[in-house]
Amino acid sequence: METARSDQDESAVSSRHMGQSVGPNTTKEPSLRVVARAIELLETLSEQPMRPSELCKSLGLPWTSVYRLVQQLADKQFIEREPRTGQYRIGQACWLVGSAYTINHPVLDIARPGLELLASRVDAVLQLCERAGRHALTLLSVHTSRSESVPRTYYGYPLPLHCSSKGQVLLAFSGGAFIDWYLSTELERLTPDTVTDPVGLREMLVRIREQGYAHTEGGVLRGSASIAVPVFGRDQHVVASICATARCESFADEESTIVIVEQLRAVAFNVSSAIGWRPSASTH
Repeated sequence: METARSDQDESAVSSRHMGQSVGPNTTKEPSLRVVARAIELLETLSEQPMRPSELCKSLGLPWTSVYRLVQQLADKQFIEREPRTGQYRIGQACWLVGSAYTINHPVLDIARPGLELLASRVDAVLQLCERAGRHALTLLSVHTSRSESVPRTYYGYPLPLHCSSKGQVLLAFSGGAFIDWYLSTELERLTPDTVTDPVGLREMLVRIREQGYAHTEGGVLRGSASIAVPVFGRDQHVVASICATARCESFADEESTIVIVEQLRAVAFNVSSAIGWRPSASTH
């Protein structure tokens, strides 16, 4: 009986009009709380599609609150319903708003020529990434005919920070409080080679800060490896990472690793300098 009722309720979300009464509790919620809940709902759906009943459980909200949020966001096309499954997913309006972020992005515009030039010389997929909460977000991914396509390296793909070199660089150069919090959370294991031990990861982050780059193998996908270096901003903080991803054999020996690290550092140096960074004793 409960399942049937949920199905009927979820179907009703897409068929009723925004603003229609949903029951006895029709008191308008404070605007800021509604905005915060809407953002949390969108963040949840950005990770995976869900039915409204699943959103209730994930967000810890009553059905009436989720109903109002889903109704309004769907009406504005920020989310959309898949008729076959009844699941809601991110909608076209989210894409339109989000894609505006990369237009005239100060780091992206500067980094693109250098990454494209390097991509023509190496057998790797090159990426520009930045931290978005607990994820490394790919802003630019350069594939050429020389580079073998590697899954999960395309534009817009988010990965947990600890899984890949691009994310480990961003995590290593984050503030101590953020690192402490991140390592205290549940760390997702994408493959058997993903490092999830907090003690081991903390030691790894120290090493990354000391040597100025990260090198991972199989943490995201078995058989793939990646090397990443930081991009520094005017205030000496790391604002992005530049990453090369290829099959493990491409970075199998110390010589090939050193070569790609220096190539990535050259691009990162030019980008960092162009956005106002100047070398100091505290950077590598």
